[in-house]
Amino acid sequence: MTVGSLEKPIELVQAREIMASPDRRVSFAYLGPVEWDQMGTISYGLWVHLAPGNDWQFDDIRGAGAVRLSLDDGSTDLSPIEAPMLGHGPYQPVASWGQTAYFDLDLPMLRRMAASDKLELDFKTRGEPRVGFIAGKDARNTLERYLHARGY
Repeated sequence: MTVGSLEKPIELVQAREIMASPDRRVSFAYLGPVEWDQMGTISYGLWVHLAPGNDWQFDDIRGAGAVRLSLDDGSTDLSPIEAPMLGHGPYQPVASWGQTAYFDLDLPMLRRMAASDKLELDFKTRGEPRVGFIAGKDARNTLERYLHARGY
């Protein structure tokens, strides 16, 4: 099996600014597409890592409706999947205390992500409103280059 991924995942920052203080650690989120090629059978997944600070208490990201992806053309709840078992994952978690999961992804959704100016993830929290994370402007170019490198 061969695996295609970005050199490093895309970092997303919180949509809401939290008052900075020396004892406050702010949460971050990361995502990265993954292509698995098993003898010509290609499948995709979206690797997501949530590195929680001490600003929010998040639900399990593998739960139903726990993670939502928002693009220019709308939002969709992501569905968790089991990734193929390999010696190590395509991306390394940023925070050892964070949550990591793989979500269902297909080529049309990956193309929509690469064509979208808006790329956001939001997560369910425990008893609070959902918390949103926004990708920087370079995310679109990064995903376009990834698709081009994969031959799309």
